[in-house]
Amino acid sequence: MTAGRGRILASTLACVAVLGAGAPANASEPAARKAASASKPMHVAPMKSNGSGIILSYRIDGTPKAGSPVSVVLRMDGVTDPAGATVRWVAGTGLSLVSPSQTSQMLASGVISTLAVQVIPAGEGVGYLDVFTTQYGAISAMSIPVQVGKAPTSLPATGELKQTPSGEKIVPMPVK
Repeated sequence: MTAGRGRILASTLACVAVLGAGAPANASEPAARKAASASKPMHVAPMKSNGSGIILSYRIDGTPKAGSPVSVVLRMDGVTDPAGATVRWVAGTGLSLVSPSQTSQMLASGVISTLAVQVIPAGEGVGYLDVFTTQYGAISAMSIPVQVGKAPTSLPATGELKQTPSGEKIVPMPVK
């Protein structure tokens, strides 16, 4: 096993140990809701090869409603810089932070970090929580969508599939 795979295995085992131990429950949150949100899958943010190298996963706990706070759970893994790393977040258009004074956190090397950022959607539609991770001087950025109400449906195709003389398949669309 390579050293890199050994660190990933150690990080995974540490995550399982932390998740297995659990944190003290929030007494105001019903037990069924806690179990449901804990079982929701995390979405893994795409990574660029020239980014910070931190693996960012996220999930939205609860159903976002206009004017009501909702938690965006962030999980950061892959901090290898001995000096640690940082994560910073900013509410984009359509969202506001519940705690605007708390917008960043240090991340320890070799530790999987999880935090919940409380946001308040302004209204129907989609708002974005912008998350920036920094390690070794490299920065990665991710915009996490927080959808209030139904997502807009995609436009239906107006034409039928046709084939060009060269064999390429296309959908002709009217032009105004």
